[in-house]
Amino acid sequence: MDHDRLVRVIRKLAIEAGERIMQIYNSDDFDIRTKSDDSPVTAADEAADALISAGLRTEFPDVMLVTEEQSDSHDTTGDTFLIVDPLDGTKEFINRRGDFTVNIALVENGTPTRGVVYAPARARMFLTLADGSAVEETGPFDADKPGGTIPLRVADADNDALMVVASKSHRDQATDDYIAKYAVRDTKSAGSSLKFCLVAAGEADLYPRVGRTMEWDTAAGHAVLAGAGGKVVRFDDHTPLTYGKDGYANPFFIAYAPGVHLKDA
Repeated sequence: MDHDRLVRVIRKLAIEAGERIMQIYNSDDFDIRTKSDDSPVTAADEAADALISAGLRTEFPDVMLVTEEQSDSHDTTGDTFLIVDPLDGTKEFINRRGDFTVNIALVENGTPTRGVVYAPARARMFLTLADGSAVEETGPFDADKPGGTIPLRVADADNDALMVVASKSHRDQATDDYIAKYAVRDTKSAGSSLKFCLVAAGEADLYPRVGRTMEWDTAAGHAVLAGAGGKVVRFDDHTPLTYGKDGYANPFFIAYAPGVHLKDA
């Protein structure tokens, strides 16, 4: 895989998908349907999926592609593939809360190694460079012309005063019970894969997820966090979270800066 080319392509596609999403987001109304798993889907999800899928299949025809909106048709598995959530945080989109992202990632040998997380309503873009390091690009975002970047690095965590980020739409008692095991300075809420990026940027130290996620929800944010020096492990045994699992479903997990002293589940 040519990582230089990959990063250029996924960045461009994320921005173009974000533009299409925002056209629908800013419209007076949009249709909302319910998928077979009872999750919502909108015209924005489908338009972004079509745009990104077409672009990736044109540029990388020999690489397996997994996307949320086409997941019912995925009948092959592997440990190296491109994986896409064209609109992560659909509930945030529907409620016009802004915390939704375009996620595109490359998984190699079961590990996300390159990715882009673009939050068009928040005007924030986090991505890995060709060498695997993570940056935040400063706007304005031009699909054909990369802007300036700020290197990302996880915080040097203070275990006596941790900053924790948790899900905005899926926070529950189990999450609160786990967070209570730590000495917490403050807790913030965020939607979609932005939670990984806040840890990568040093704006949070710990993101526990005690709830259902799929690999397309997490791969791009995982790649960005890893590029900033962070880690993502399973909630139950603290082994690395891997990809290419049957059905692309994740176990519960913890994303964190390595200085955090993890507590048992």
